[in-house]
Amino acid sequence: MKIVSEAKAHGGRQGVYTTSSQACGCDMTFAVFTPPQAKEQLCPVVWYLSGLTCTHANVMDKGEYRRLAAELGLIIVCPDVSPRGDHVPDEPDNWQFGKGAGFYLDATEAPWASHYRMETHILEELPALIAAHFAADMGRQSVMGHSMGGHGALTFALKNPERFKSCSAFAPIVQPSTADWSRPALAKYLGDDESLWRRHDATLLIADGARFDAFLVDQGTADGFLETGLRPWLLGQACTDAGIALTLRMQEGYDHSYNFVSTFMDDHLAWHAERLV
Repeated sequence: MKIVSEAKAHGGRQGVYTTSSQACGCDMTFAVFTPPQAKEQLCPVVWYLSGLTCTHANVMDKGEYRRLAAELGLIIVCPDVSPRGDHVPDEPDNWQFGKGAGFYLDATEAPWASHYRMETHILEELPALIAAHFAADMGRQSVMGHSMGGHGALTFALKNPERFKSCSAFAPIVQPSTADWSRPALAKYLGDDESLWRRHDATLLIADGARFDAFLVDQGTADGFLETGLRPWLLGQACTDAGIALTLRMQEGYDHSYNFVSTFMDDHLAWHAERLV
């Protein structure tokens, strides 16, 4: 792990780091905020997964999480959303696929499978680094995300309920197997057999028996992607059918941007802190 930058913030430390990822076959950048409590004790970890076209920096610069994370004693880890580098295959004219659009899965199709292994990177590689280099209590982890990252948070929690104590999402893609902006990506990363897509779709994971205690989801009513890409009512129906507690809050007039995310960030951090005690 190499330090890119570190700065004091709210009594804690905001850092940016790189690591050589075997899973992704390239250097990967990630951000970590450590609260002041980490100087004296191990602190719980909240993973934040960003959306399409983002990097680790979007939420770090615009998410407004540090003040309350410092108060609550939460470590916030912000990975990148895809592999990077000139040697990494890409579709540079397609913002919904390739670099900036890893969809938090391990690709199985050439040429993507050699680098696009974000599930392994985030669930295996980065936790080992966080445990080794930070005052992290890895027995207390939660996950949250925005848009594509909300999809990642929901699927990671459903597939790893023993690891994550809580899960929340801002405007998640709840059914990527049928959404306009994610279905083509799943086909390229995973191939034409749609049965293999099911473990990367929150609603279908629930239909297939995956369970998690409870979710918190915020969705703006003025979000331009609401009707064709996000469709939170599909998650609502899946959770109702499965008996999963879902707090779905439709936030009047909010769009898809970090103006929306930052407005409700405190609520989500408080949600996680209550479940990480």
